[in-house]
Amino acid sequence: MARIRGLGEGAWLVKPLTFMNLSGRAVGDLQRFFKVSFDDLLIVVDEVHLPTGHLRVRPRGSAGGHNGLKSIIEALGTDAFPRLRVGVGRGDTRRDLADHVLARVAPDERATLEEATRAAADAAELFITTADMEIVMRRINRRVKDAAADSEPETDSRSATSTETRRPRATARDGVANGKSPGPDEQRTAEQRTGEQQAGEKSNGGHDA
Repeated sequence: MARIRGLGEGAWLVKPLTFMNLSGRAVGDLQRFFKVSFDDLLIVVDEVHLPTGHLRVRPRGSAGGHNGLKSIIEALGTDAFPRLRVGVGRGDTRRDLADHVLARVAPDERATLEEATRAAADAAELFITTADMEIVMRRINRRVKDAAADSEPETDSRSATSTETRRPRATARDGVANGKSPGPDEQRTAEQRTGEQQAGEKSNGGHDA
């Protein structure tokens, strides 16, 4: 438990030492002792139902299957308090959920969770300094959406270019380029080529016989 000064009117940073499923005991006692309004509470929890590194901020809501949030809701007698969920993913579904959330972070996820931790700290600071959940939600939830969009695979522009360049060649070979009919000179040249081709076929036919 630590007092933060210099951010807005100040804040308390608290980490319950109870089991996670009993977090409500610590949160409820502190809320009543310091007479903190529910709107001024920001509960930060890990969330297995979010992809690793994703954040979600909400001003209120159900526990959503999270036993820590369930305990806090029971202790406070309301679900009308802000919460910040930090995605840790579900991991291997064959593995016990408790083992997953208590295990060491996998090396390939370490950088993602470190960035998520910094983003969560930014969200908490924004919550303290603005006291406005709408601002926090717009900033943090949009940040997650932007990150997700950046991770989407890009369209292979080479394939599109290749398709576009093949079509004009095929069309030109048929005597129509870019949707235009051949002019008189082009038509005469095509007829000459056709006549030469027919003459050659007749010559070859006589030779083969």
